Amino acid sequence: MAAKKETTTEITVKALSRGTVKLRIIGTSALFQNRMANKAKQQLLVGGSKKGAADRAKIKHDPLNEFRDSAEIMTDGPTALGLRVVAVKAAMATAALETEGLTKTSAQRLIFMPGDLTPLYGIPQLRMDVVRSADINRTPDVRTRAFLPKWGCEVEVNYITPQLSVQGIVSLLCNAGILVGVGDFRQEKGKGGFGAFRVLGEGEQDSEWDELVSEHGRMRQLAALANPEYANQDTIDLMEFFHSEVKRRAA
Repeated sequence: MAAKKETTTEITVKALSRGTVKLRIIGTSALFQNRMANKAKQQLLVGGSKKGAADRAKIKHDPLNEFRDSAEIMTDGPTALGLRVVAVKAAMATAALETEGLTKTSAQRLIFMPGDLTPLYGIPQLRMDVVRSADINRTPDVRTRAFLPKWGCEVEVNYITPQLSVQGIVSLLCNAGILVGVGDFRQEKGKGGFGAFRVLGEGEQDSEWDELVSEHGRMRQLAALANPEYANQDTIDLMEFFHSEVKRRAA
């Protein structure tokens, strides 16, 4: 019997490369920020203590501090507020579910967003809303958050080629702005329509972007954090009641 001839197959591995593009996003609906407060983080770290009678008698919320705690703060740069870039990447990955030719898992692997925070333009207002807690009884509560009627930021997106291209990244980010959004009560969640945005190409001229950069930067943001404007009539009414209750209990 003739011996079988061994054959070898050469495997060619194509090297991947990384592309980079800077894009600007401008809100088409208002943005809620809701960073976890430092006090909540500290309690997660060391555990909470049982409340005594004096603690239970205190007013439950401190709206001004909760408003400031909800904002992502940048220590330097053109703005005092920041937007977590992971929120933009997550929005793009979710938008991939509705984008032909790309899966959510692939988007998560092929897209990189360097850094933690990117400068966020926009003047924060104090807004209070009745929300439902995540417990089994869906207990109602009042939440105070930083609310930006106008906002925008610039993001740097790194991506793997040849699987993705600049045009693919722009299209995916546009889809994310329409279908998903960023921040609390965003479009992705179903009920809300906040945090939606449109996309500008690198270097593209836009009057709204120019206004955000010139009028909604660090100095005006710091002033708004120190002495906030109230976002709507419900917030005004609640804050008036809060201040009157503080005075009553102090007396």
